Amino acid sequence: MERDSQLELYQAVAVRLKEAHARVRSLQVPEGVRMALSRKLLAITAVAKHDLARAARRLDRLMKDLDEGRFPEGD
Repeated sequence: MERDSQLELYQAVAVRLKEAHARVRSLQVPEGVRMALSRKLLAITAVAKHDLARAARRLDRLMKDLDEGRFPEGD
């Protein structure tokens, strides 16, 4: 039973990561900001390999920041 819920969470995070990448690509922001967001998404992807629930929480925070127009500083 736990395996099924873990698989569902994995699928949900994968779909949301794909949507997040598409959203970041479509943003009208300076390239440095886009790169910083892409690095955050890559970090979330790496975390998902070891701690799926933590990755989901980090992705939630990132998407909330995007929704509210809070972007990281670009290089």
